[in-house]
Amino acid sequence: MAEQQTIHRLYRLFADILEYPGHTDLAGQAKACADLTLAVSPEAATLLDEFRAFVEQTSPARLDELYTLTFDLQLVCYPYVGYHLFGESYKRGAFLARLNEGYRAHGFSAGNELPDHLGMILRFLSMNGEGDFSQTLVNEGVNPAVNKMAQSFGENGDNPYSGVIQALLLVLQERTKEGVNDD
Repeated sequence: MAEQQTIHRLYRLFADILEYPGHTDLAGQAKACADLTLAVSPEAATLLDEFRAFVEQTSPARLDELYTLTFDLQLVCYPYVGYHLFGESYKRGAFLARLNEGYRAHGFSAGNELPDHLGMILRFLSMNGEGDFSQTLVNEGVNPAVNKMAQSFGENGDNPYSGVIQALLLVLQERTKEGVNDD
């Protein structure tokens, strides 16, 4: 039960970190995430600590700009799981519909955001991480999409968000390797 609560909190913290920085305590969120991640993946915790250090030394305006450049202007780093899985095809539309259906069945709403936004999916998982729908979403959706996102940073590994995506991937892979099932 405690491990389940930890992973739900990690999902929530990663969701917070991967949203537009605005006026949030991004450094505090990164620190909290790194602290919790340490038990799951020390390498992921190190990457999150590096991100936290960057955030502490960077102006809010520069953080906003970096986020926009990373996730909104470069399609390879688009934070939409369905896009990474299916591109802009009818299959993505079907995926969005299934996500909305699954969200409704669990009393969750994506609000004005597309349901396949990585942060939205992580928020959903932070509240509803158990069950077949959630496990399938992680294994067949989030895992492969985050892997593609991590690979997309290849030549631009100096982007601080590269470390966040890599840290999330490490956490997801560790949970998969251990065969963790939240049922």
